[in-house]
Amino acid sequence: MDEQKRLLLAVLLSVVVLVGYQFFFVTPPDTNLPQTTRESRESVPSTDPSSDDSRSTVTDYTPVERKSSAFSDRTEPMDFRNITVSTPLYDMVISEHLAAVTSQLLKHYKASNGSSSDQKQMVDPRLPHGTLITGTRSGIIEGLENAVFTADTDMSALNLTHGSQTLTFSWTSPRGIRVQKIYTFQADSYLIDCDVVIQNGSDMPVTDLLEITTPGIFDDDTKKRSRFAFEGPVAYINDEYLTIKPKKIEEQDTFNGDIHWTGYTDRYFLTAVLPRAEGDSHLKLFYDNDLAQSRLAWQMDRIDPGQQGEFPFTYYLGPKSYKVLSQYDNTLKKAINFGFFDILAKPLLITMNFIHDIIPNYGVAIILLTVLIKLIFWPLGTKSYKSMNEMKKVQPLMMKIREKYKNDKQRMNQEVMALYKTYKVNPASGCLPLLVQMPIFFALYRMLYQAIELRHAPFVGWIQDLSGPDRLFHFDFAIPLMEAPYGIPVLTLIMGASFLLQQKMTPTAGDPMQAKMMMLMPVFMTVLFINFPSGLVLYMLVNNIISMGQQYYTQKKFSK
Repeated sequence: MDEQKRLLLAVLLSVVVLVGYQFFFVTPPDTNLPQTTRESRESVPSTDPSSDDSRSTVTDYTPVERKSSAFSDRTEPMDFRNITVSTPLYDMVISEHLAAVTSQLLKHYKASNGSSSDQKQMVDPRLPHGTLITGTRSGIIEGLENAVFTADTDMSALNLTHGSQTLTFSWTSPRGIRVQKIYTFQADSYLIDCDVVIQNGSDMPVTDLLEITTPGIFDDDTKKRSRFAFEGPVAYINDEYLTIKPKKIEEQDTFNGDIHWTGYTDRYFLTAVLPRAEGDSHLKLFYDNDLAQSRLAWQMDRIDPGQQGEFPFTYYLGPKSYKVLSQYDNTLKKAINFGFFDILAKPLLITMNFIHDIIPNYGVAIILLTVLIKLIFWPLGTKSYKSMNEMKKVQPLMMKIREKYKNDKQRMNQEVMALYKTYKVNPASGCLPLLVQMPIFFALYRMLYQAIELRHAPFVGWIQDLSGPDRLFHFDFAIPLMEAPYGIPVLTLIMGASFLLQQKMTPTAGDPMQAKMMMLMPVFMTVLFINFPSGLVLYMLVNNIISMGQQYYTQKKFSK
C-alpha cells in the first residue's frame, strides 16, 4: 500500500469517525425552553387530611413506598403565594405550595442569542410543581406531599444586593408535626442553603427517608440532544461522576455510597442538591411519561415526640462553568465532564479560559489555543510531511514496480518492501503522527461543543455565537444538509477552501482515480462541518492554515 492509499485510508477513517459523531452524537443547537412567569397567587387542588378517617398510628403504620408523591393528583383548590427572591445573579420564585422552587431566571445568561431574548429559565415550566421538592419516602408526615407552607414575610418580593438573607417556610401537619424549610441566599453565589427542620409535636415518633427531588423532562427531543452532551439525572457518588440514562433506570434505580451530590443536568446548566452532613443516604430514580426524577433519600434519625431533627442541604441552580464551580469548596466542578476525553479536554478548557482572561474574546482564545497545540505537535507534523516528501521521491520507482509485476501481487509486494528498505522509507511514519493528534482533535471537539464559555460568545462580524453554526444572513427556506438557522456558512466555506488548497499541496500517487477521490474530500469535509459549532470550524480553519505553512516549509527544506 503506497503513501497515497494510506493517506486516503487515514482520511476516510477520520471522516467515518466524524460522520459517526455527527450522526449519533451531535445535537441541534441548544433548544431553550420557553420562559414563563407565574402569577403571584395560584390555585391548586388540595387534599383535606382531616377527612381521612383511616389515619395511621405508629403502631399500625405500614410504610408504602410512593412513586410520585411530589406529583400527586389533587382535587380541591387552595390558595398560596409565590415569593420572588432577587440577587445580582438570579431571580428565584419559591411557591408556598410545597415550598418548592418554581422558577429561576439567570441574569447573566439568556435563553437564546437574540438581543430581545428572555433570561435563561432553570426550571422547566412543564414540571408540575417545580424542582427541589421535599417529601418522605413512606409518607409518615401526613399531608406533606401536598402541603401549603407559610412564608415568614408579608412581602411577595425580596431583593438581596449584598450579604445573605434567610427565608423560612413553615407548615404543620394535622398530627402536629411542624416542617420548616429555611432558605439562606447569598448575594454573590448560586449556592443556596436549605435546612429542613422537623419538630415533632405529635404523640408518635417520626422516622422515615427524607427525600429531595430534582425532576426533569426527558422526552424525544431531550433524547436526541443527549446523544453527545448528556442530559438527564447525574450524581457524584464514591468520587465518581455518574450519568444515568432514564432508559437504564429500569435496570438500576438505586445507587448507594458516599453521595456528594445528586441532580439533573442539561448541556450547559445544572440543578443539584448537596447534603451538608454525613449520614445514611442513597439515590433513588424514577422515569415515567417523559418525567425523570432524581431523589436524594436521607435516612432520618428517630424523632421522638417533643423533639426535632435538622437536615441541612445546599442547592445549586446555575451554569456548568468551570470558573463558577471551581470557586466553591465542594465537588460540583466534577459536573463538567467531557467523557472519555475528559483528561485531555479539561486542560484545553482551562488553557482557553486563561487566554481569554488576557484577551477577552473567545474566538481569539481559540486561535491562540490552536497555535499552541500546533507548536506542541510541530515535530510530529514535520516528521509526517518529511515522510510524505520521501515517499514522493520513490513514487516513480514504485509505479514501475507495479507495472512490471501487476500480474504477480506477491512479487510486487516483495519488491515494494525492498524499495522501502533501500531508500529507508517507513510507510507508517506518515500516518502515525496524524493518528497521534486525533485524540486531541476529539477532546477539543468535545470541549468546544460543551463549554458554556462559548455559549453566545461573539467573535467577529456575523459570528456572534461560537457554540452555534456560522450563518451570514438568515433565510426563510430550508437548505439541504443544513440545520436551522439557514444562511451562508461563510467560515465553513473558507475552511473548505483551505482543505482544497491543502489537498492541492499534497503529493499525488499518479493514479488519476485516487487523485479525483482525494479532491472530493474537501467537499465532503465542508458538508460535514456545515452544522458544527463555529468555534470548532474556526479551530479547523486555523489548524489548516498553519498545517499548510508547515507543509510548504518542510517540502522546501527536504525537497533537495
